[in-house]
Amino acid sequence: MNADSRRKVTTRRLQEMKEAREPIACLTAYDHLMAATLDRSGIDVILVGDSAGTVFAGYDTTIPMTMEQMLYHAEVVARGADRALVVADLPFMSYQISEEEALRNAGRFAKEALAEAVKLEGGAQVCPTIRRIVDSGIPVMGHLGLTPQSIHQFGSYQIRGASDEEAERILRDAAALQDAGIFALVLEKVPTLLARQVTESLQIPTIGIGAGPYCDGQILVSHDMLGIFTRFRPRFVRRYAEIEKIMADAFERYRDDVKKGDFPADDESY
Repeated sequence: MNADSRRKVTTRRLQEMKEAREPIACLTAYDHLMAATLDRSGIDVILVGDSAGTVFAGYDTTIPMTMEQMLYHAEVVARGADRALVVADLPFMSYQISEEEALRNAGRFAKEALAEAVKLEGGAQVCPTIRRIVDSGIPVMGHLGLTPQSIHQFGSYQIRGASDEEAERILRDAAALQDAGIFALVLEKVPTLLARQVTESLQIPTIGIGAGPYCDGQILVSHDMLGIFTRFRPRFVRRYAEIEKIMADAFERYRDDVKKGDFPADDESY
């Protein structure tokens, strides 16, 4: 890595990357070892996503994740990241009840878990909450398009912004979120041309997931791109490894060695 790539990533650095047209590489992490590996690999942003609910905790959706669960994940991730910007997801119902509760929960991520920013879902309706959190000194990342915490309202994981009406609403919401003070915006599962339009209309960086190549950065769930989580595979996921197969093979060989009495050997015993 060159000297510039070793710089600590901050919200200001992300803005510089957008202005320099340097793509921003983001991935998720939920544990210390994964975070440390991502950090050494030069990943710019580590998101402690509530996707932990599906790929770590075994839930069908992200909705059951609690503040205490997310705080734990954020804390262990933050200890593993020196260079990358650590952003933590505010889980479902941790910011929707009141601005005061949202600020309190965002503050817990910053103070107890040492996360450097928080992310929340929603458009114009969450702007007052965002302003309250940002005014307190905590950076906020926005999230539009497919917002998984609203999956029961949507009824499916289908693409968002395909109709003219919904596309216009996403454009309006993106502008409102920027005005409210977010430092970056995740666009999930929206049409490529809409994501490009949003990206070109904003001064802040956009981070795409299933939103095509024109966003300022990209993010995937690490367990998806590593082939660890295999229950389903979204179209936008590129598999860079098949770790689940490697793990299963290793576990089976270990089992066989134990069953046959081949493990432990003399040189593995005291």
